[in-house]
Amino acid sequence: MTSSSSDLQTDSQSNLAAPLEVPAAAADAFNQAHTDFKAGRWAEALAAYEAALRIAPQLEVAALQRARCLVRLGDFAVAREGFSQLLKAFPGNYSGWLEAGHLCRQQGVHQQALASYSRAIALVPARFEARLSLARLLEDMGQMEAGAAEYHRALAAAGADKNRLVHWRMAKYRLERGDAARALESLRQALLVLRIGQEPIDENERAEMQMDLGDIFMRLGMTEDGHRAFERASVGTSEATLVRLADLSFRYNLWQEAQAVLRRNVELHPGSDLAHWNLAHSLAESWNMQEALEELAKAEAIAPQSGAKSMRASVAGRTGDADTALQLYKALADEEGPGSKMHSSAAMSSLYSDKLSPRQVSDLHRELFAHLGDNARSVSSFKNDKSPDRPLRVGLVSADFHHQHPVNIFMQPVLARLDRRAVEVTMYFTGVSYDEQTQLAKRRVARWVEATTWNDSQLARRIEEDGIDILLDLSGHTSMQRMSLFGQRAAPVQATFLGYPASTGVPNIDWLVADAVVAPAGSEVLFSEQLARLPHSVFCFAPETDYPYPDYGQAHAERPLTFGSFNNVPKLTPHTVKLWAAVLKEVPGSRLLLKAPSFKDEGAIEAFAQRFLAEGIARDRLAFRGPVGLTDMMAEYADVDIALDPVPYNGGTTTLQALWMGVPVVVKAGGNFVSRMGASFMQAADLHDWVAESDADYVRIAAAMARDRQALLALKQGLRERLLAAPAWNIDQYTRDFEAALRHMWRSHCGGGPKTGAASKKKKA
Repeated sequence: MTSSSSDLQTDSQSNLAAPLEVPAAAADAFNQAHTDFKAGRWAEALAAYEAALRIAPQLEVAALQRARCLVRLGDFAVAREGFSQLLKAFPGNYSGWLEAGHLCRQQGVHQQALASYSRAIALVPARFEARLSLARLLEDMGQMEAGAAEYHRALAAAGADKNRLVHWRMAKYRLERGDAARALESLRQALLVLRIGQEPIDENERAEMQMDLGDIFMRLGMTEDGHRAFERASVGTSEATLVRLADLSFRYNLWQEAQAVLRRNVELHPGSDLAHWNLAHSLAESWNMQEALEELAKAEAIAPQSGAKSMRASVAGRTGDADTALQLYKALADEEGPGSKMHSSAAMSSLYSDKLSPRQVSDLHRELFAHLGDNARSVSSFKNDKSPDRPLRVGLVSADFHHQHPVNIFMQPVLARLDRRAVEVTMYFTGVSYDEQTQLAKRRVARWVEATTWNDSQLARRIEEDGIDILLDLSGHTSMQRMSLFGQRAAPVQATFLGYPASTGVPNIDWLVADAVVAPAGSEVLFSEQLARLPHSVFCFAPETDYPYPDYGQAHAERPLTFGSFNNVPKLTPHTVKLWAAVLKEVPGSRLLLKAPSFKDEGAIEAFAQRFLAEGIARDRLAFRGPVGLTDMMAEYADVDIALDPVPYNGGTTTLQALWMGVPVVVKAGGNFVSRMGASFMQAADLHDWVAESDADYVRIAAAMARDRQALLALKQGLRERLLAAPAWNIDQYTRDFEAALRHMWRSHCGGGPKTGAASKKKKA
């Protein structure tokens, strides 16, 4: 992670030129370096700046730019040494002290940051940037009064013409820290200065301020005010402003508004490849695949697109072609190297593959992530009290506490019931989406730490300062994950839970929470982690929203039988389509209802209609529905008689939602976690006869259950009561079982037992 987007730079980097007095060769090297720097070619720029310095060691600006390159390359230890060399040679370099302070603050080295900012202030006391950065740091350290004093000194140094900027920047700093209330105070001051000022203000600057205001309102739960601020921001015209507005809107689930902004951006900037690219990306993320590819083609017609392969991989995965997606993501991971997020995309794609065996999927995960354990911290370096029965400090790392996300749906009831005398929870929130569910989670944990903008070093330092005993990953290889943090070990005990239905393959994740069905005895070889098996089911569905149960009557037994699936399109693999087609053939007159976000796209509907037609199923036996709100979606289960579980990636949340709404599910027990979730849920519901061991068994069970409509109706009428009587749906007991699993992990650590998934290769203290 590079410097925060709101860290102030103190000089322009766009028009730098070598001083005239340096040798021509040094000037040439410097100018080439700066061309590379502006283009984002950090390694090439670094080499050229170093070449200039070898010829002209007195070239101070090259030394500063060299340090900046090191920051952008992400090796922060080397970058700090680069600033040390710069400031030893040029101790009067204000920008060097300021940016060294930024780097130390990002790494959580507060005292060194404090010293760096103080040196910058002593050098040029009349400038405001270092004073404002010091104010930010002091607030980060909890020294609010000292921070306020430095904030006011920054305002005095800035003068009336720049006070708006100081207030605005402080608002950004405070929002990054998660202090939305104080951020609102600063931004209101900035807006006040804007209103009473005499200078004309660019419409895009006004729009940017309104976006920040909307972001603050949304974080505070003031949704209507936030929407109005975003609407005021829509008057912006610059491409950067409109793209940022679309991104913010998308974060807050305003998908239609985001796409309207990006379409306007294309209208205003029709010759911009980035305008078309951003619209294509938004369309792909909202499952409009056909139009996304059309916009991508328009972008590529203007200029080559470095992200085109990634987008095509995403489209392939989202249209059910997991093997093409896997191939493309693996190629990208190889091209981009060890730090590439494409490793996780490849891992995720492998879970959907019809062609890979469970062992091949497991081996691929280990292969993809072995490097994350290189030079990892040792378990013995942590000094936590090893008393086995003392209260535990548990940290959660997640980006996903917001409306409709499965992690939020399953974890909220647990957070509400955890025994705070036994387990103290700190949430390290790494996300960008906030809503009322985010606010609810904040109230349910002992501490909430906004860590979205933090690098791994910062976050690891804070986790140690908080004395965390057990660090839980809730993301796996899904978006906004922090697998590299876990690979380097940030706590004495680390576990993964809920967010990823497979072994992560990541070194130093010691435990995976499972149950005896998704991870049966003998399957240990498929996991790089030790297994903490819950006694009933790995997930407990206990929704906090009331979803009225359908009134299943005789008419439901007499209507044409409807099978259904509400799973996302990537799960509808060729194997799944063939299997479901066989079911439809075995049950004459039956229909299949497919509901997924993709099916608002006519291209996706036509593609899947053709896939079923190739298996002998006519279009009139299929119904396709697109996305609606969660409450409306739950009500639509009343239109389904029997749900069909996909293979090899089973339904998780969707299967439990179907059961909750009275729809039994035909499932097939596969060979690994991701393909045994359905079996776990159905066995926990004591519906063993709905679990198939083979494709032929799956078709037989579906046909048999469809034939006896009266028995099916009776089951549907009482299914929710059946679930609530089962231990797996008792959220209070589930929470106690989860606490017991945490205690088991901790006692194992205190006893010094062996740990599967230990750090590979060298270790550091």
